[in-house]
Amino acid sequence: MKDHIIQQLHAVQQASRDIITLSDDAINRLLCDLADTIPAHREAILAANQQDIERMDPADPMVDRLLLNEARLDAIAADIRNVASLPSPLDSVLEERRLPNGLGLKKVTVPIGVIGIIYEARPNVTFDVFALCLKSGNATVLKGGSDAMYSNIAIVELIHSVLKKHGINADTIYLLPAEREAAGVMLNAVGLIDMIIPRGSQKLIDFVRDNAKVPVIETGAGIVHTYFDKSGDLEIGKNVIFNAKTRRPSVCNALDTLIIHRDRLCDLSLLVEPLQAKQVQLFVDDAAYQELHGLYPQPLLNQAMPEHFGTEFLSLKMSVKTVASLEEALEHIARYSSRHSEAIISTDAATTATFLKRVDAAVVYANTSTAFTDGAQFGLGAEIGISTQKLHARGPMALKELTTYKWIIEGSGQVRAV
Repeated sequence: MKDHIIQQLHAVQQASRDIITLSDDAINRLLCDLADTIPAHREAILAANQQDIERMDPADPMVDRLLLNEARLDAIAADIRNVASLPSPLDSVLEERRLPNGLGLKKVTVPIGVIGIIYEARPNVTFDVFALCLKSGNATVLKGGSDAMYSNIAIVELIHSVLKKHGINADTIYLLPAEREAAGVMLNAVGLIDMIIPRGSQKLIDFVRDNAKVPVIETGAGIVHTYFDKSGDLEIGKNVIFNAKTRRPSVCNALDTLIIHRDRLCDLSLLVEPLQAKQVQLFVDDAAYQELHGLYPQPLLNQAMPEHFGTEFLSLKMSVKTVASLEEALEHIARYSSRHSEAIISTDAATTATFLKRVDAAVVYANTSTAFTDGAQFGLGAEIGISTQKLHARGPMALKELTTYKWIIEGSGQVRAV
């Protein structure tokens, strides 16, 4: 297997050199054609997806991430068209100047080259990654989870057919075998893959970071908090908490921990009341338990254990932490946050400003839902992931974040003096 994968990675590397010559118009035509082709292949994609669904426990919260349906395929096609409509991130002049010796210097955006994505049961990522990588001039190596094997194969076959139709090297995208051995080859493909982005659980991200020799950008894991301040608006709080927790609980920007100022414990039952309709299980500290006992359904109310804080639930579960001050809330977030998305509900301008300045996260919110941490919602088109680190990119990684730059120097015979 290893030798075959290495051979394919050499082919992808060659394809990355080919696609850099494509015009933006040619890329846009291909992406629009791919979006237009999805409906004709809907039955095949959904049938493959159903094969994957049938292999998963229906109670597993990952089923929602794995699921494709007509509405989601239509949304994927719309996202691909949206990416095609965006300006190219390539060949932008970031800096330009002329030196006293007459040399002209330009700093220009260029593709990264070959981008590897290792991800779990989210077949929509296959479409998103291809569109973003192609638009930014990059070739793509994908390592999907075995849970989505049939879905990913069907999607990549469709992409290959469209690439060939447009006379573009099909090795522009390569789907690795589903076996775990393939991941090891990918993570050690120095010189063949320029950057790897893991998308999935903290366990996956830790595995990639600990085992990769190829440079890694960490994305995905979200241990997300919302702090309801003593000045928080009750109606805003109810709506934001409900949306952030229940809109799609299996995604990385979903709320995991509600932090509440002790002066507002009397409103806690009202803040979490809408969650009952979605059968959200609460894991609450002693102060919150005393307040909610008899006011929240007993089968859904649990006393929190230490492990319930700092946990990405990815399901209809949420912990509640009571604090005595903004400072204590900030300390709790600093201890448990994955630096993905954090929010405050407050009407006090000074408190809000302090929170926004001091919280160390890729995206920080005031009086709104963390569900907006998404490249499309930010007007970036689709996204390749949410970077939770600080080097190269932070937050939603879209087209600009999939480029690097090079310096172009033009002279007229200048030589450097000793």
